[in-house]
Amino acid sequence: MKVLHKGHLYWPETLKNQATYPVLSGTTETEVVIIGGGMSGSICAYKLAQQGIQAVLLERGDVAGGSTTANTGLLQFCNDIMLCDLIDQIGEKDAVLFYKGCAEAIVQLGEVAVELQADVGFGPKSSLYVASTEQDLPKLKREYETLKRHGFDVSYWEPEQIAAAFPFSKPGAILTRGDAQVNPFRFVHAVIEAAVNRYKLAVHEHTDVVSHETEADGTHVLRTAAQAVIQAKHVIYAIGYEPEELHGRLIKSNLDRTYVIVTEPQAHLQPQYKDYFIWETARPYFYMRITDDGRVIAGGYDEESPVPMEEKKARSKHANLLLTRVQAFYPSFDAPIAHEWNATFGLSCDNLPFIGEDPNWSSVYYCLGYGGNGTVYSMMGANLLYAQITQTAHRLTPIVALNRPSLQNV
Repeated sequence: MKVLHKGHLYWPETLKNQATYPVLSGTTETEVVIIGGGMSGSICAYKLAQQGIQAVLLERGDVAGGSTTANTGLLQFCNDIMLCDLIDQIGEKDAVLFYKGCAEAIVQLGEVAVELQADVGFGPKSSLYVASTEQDLPKLKREYETLKRHGFDVSYWEPEQIAAAFPFSKPGAILTRGDAQVNPFRFVHAVIEAAVNRYKLAVHEHTDVVSHETEADGTHVLRTAAQAVIQAKHVIYAIGYEPEELHGRLIKSNLDRTYVIVTEPQAHLQPQYKDYFIWETARPYFYMRITDDGRVIAGGYDEESPVPMEEKKARSKHANLLLTRVQAFYPSFDAPIAHEWNATFGLSCDNLPFIGEDPNWSSVYYCLGYGGNGTVYSMMGANLLYAQITQTAHRLTPIVALNRPSLQNV
């Protein structure tokens, strides 16, 4: 099993007495099998089971035990690639459709959170995208005008407006509304529990799929390390940054590592600061948010390495860099670091997720949310894959398909 993160994680400490699920044994038949019990797999399973489709979810470790535990819980409709740049890359119609699909996915995640009737830390937020330097202003203004022209809920803030609301000043910023936050660990556990208890989803942990063959009639036969067999009409791979372990048919992502800190609760905190995510135009960029109990979650400083950093002293150096950056924005913040980690982070070469059917393998699908909006892509992916399995058209399908034209143009 690939190591996806190193350090002292925060989210598992927020949920005690987690539900567990049995290892798969014997032979099982189902309509859809979902491989991967993280954010993407859990939402896909929930969507399918809710719609009455018989589904089985297989996780080779613990539910929510992979990259979900290193997720920072930011939900934004803006992406690593600006809308104006995405328009240049794939055209105005598709780029705007994709951005609007991200905004819709956040609304849908909120609807799921309400359905769960559990405390998953979901709540609406706004994002302040700040220009790191004066040189970044022309591009930032171009992005604001593009977003505004296409109906997104955005405002442009001049330096005076920024300084009036925050203890820092920047040359300019875009304020976007319609974003949200979530506790990813609680969310995944709650989604799976709800799907099991309400919609008859079958879940099996510590079930490692080691082979996948397709019979002449199209039935997919999967075998596990424990010699269990599962037969299915459709297979969804929602396995994050590990797809190459089962087959080499997928276009690979570019794997980097990113760093995160979570502080102790900050005393004497202005309540309005919790309403905003802060991120910046500099690359590699820095971002931060404040939890409901006053902790600062900050991350960034991505590096070109697919392997998480193990050496604690080196991790501490990066953690202190992040804390220094937090204090540059909020000089009065003095809460110490309580948790730090670094994790594998993937981007596709065209900055879009891989969602859809394998072009060379019928009824095999992928929900791989590569990029900074992984949770948003997971919700988008659940809708798209439900549409494909039920043979229903969806306007986003060609934009994120595995054989999309944009992969040939970058």
